[in-house]
Amino acid sequence: MENKTIIIGAGPAGLTAAITIASRGHSVVVIDEYMKPGGRLLGQLYEEPNGNWWNGIVESDKLHQQAKKLGVDIKLHTPVSNIEVQDGIWSVHTDVEIHETTHLLLATGAAENPLPIKGWTLPGVMSVGAAQVMTNVHRVKPGERGVIIGVNVLSSAIAMELKMADIDIACITLPVSNTVNEKFGQPLEVMNSLLHVSHMAPSAFIKMGSKLMKNDFFKQLGITFFPKNGVKMWDIPIMLRKAVTEIIGDGQVEGVKISTINPAGEVIPGTEEIIGADFVCIAGGLYPLAELAAVAGCPFYHIEELGGYVPLHNERMESTLPGLYVAGNITGIEGAKVAMCQGQTAGLSIANNLENGILEKDLVSSIQHTEHTRENAYIQFHPEIAHGKDKLKLYWDEYNAAVTK
Repeated sequence: MENKTIIIGAGPAGLTAAITIASRGHSVVVIDEYMKPGGRLLGQLYEEPNGNWWNGIVESDKLHQQAKKLGVDIKLHTPVSNIEVQDGIWSVHTDVEIHETTHLLLATGAAENPLPIKGWTLPGVMSVGAAQVMTNVHRVKPGERGVIIGVNVLSSAIAMELKMADIDIACITLPVSNTVNEKFGQPLEVMNSLLHVSHMAPSAFIKMGSKLMKNDFFKQLGITFFPKNGVKMWDIPIMLRKAVTEIIGDGQVEGVKISTINPAGEVIPGTEEIIGADFVCIAGGLYPLAELAAVAGCPFYHIEELGGYVPLHNERMESTLPGLYVAGNITGIEGAKVAMCQGQTAGLSIANNLENGILEKDLVSSIQHTEHTRENAYIQFHPEIAHGKDKLKLYWDEYNAAVTK
């Protein structure tokens, strides 16, 4: 058997890992179910603090071309249904064939959390990520006027992108609080998320006000006196004191019913109004797409700061299972630049194993570079991401201590 490294996921982490491994002269196969390489990177488009534009399509193409030049075999339109290991050999099952390897990297990315809201099955209701892909990748407007339900870093960033495409966003607001949507419908809960994107606001007033909101007292005060009609960012009202109770329309989206809520997220009777829209985006945030790691038998831990359940792994991107590695959003929800750094680390880790440890110094340097990129990330999807990584390291140490007893 020719020992080709197999990577599942052609996003920024997977492609960077493939480039890193192939540049050392090793054979690599990348498998992805989508029709284009790039993953969630494809839909990204925003201006960075230095004035440069981060264009996900351009960045994806750069990675794709690099990988192709190095001879990486990229198999698109190829879903993976199962992975299993026997005698140190990993078998990757696809609809077409079964691939085998001693080194398997899972770079499967993230998926969006749905928020169940009355009327959410109407045509014209979509995830905020779907609207991003339609607009930035396929150059198709999801509609002329939309409402985004769910206030978080992802929805705020994508709202800005939709605005640049000359799409009218009536507002970004909360879902009505219920058993499933509870944390997404609590004004104080979402305040923390909003603070992590306030530096992107064009308003100096908002930027200054966000600094005050770091204090819990001012957060509570801010929520209590938050304007009922919202505060505008990129000329889009962000409403923390109103919630959508129903998406309405006859055969398709025509608008939303929205009510004022108190600081505890409870609907105030008699405040209902209707906002017209021809599409609605639901933004419940992202969670690590880790089903394949679960199938493989990886231990998992729920770490809120990382976005949900993540497979146990170390800084070298090694899982607890020999020959199985992870990188990108499967390890916690972060931006594409961090994912690329993790991909490089995973690639070096695999190459280091294949080459009997001669890349140890490069590997340590890559881990440090990942930490630096994380600390300076322009967009952070979860507060206290570094704290989440510390928790993960503690779990890793505890696991290994138990195994070696």
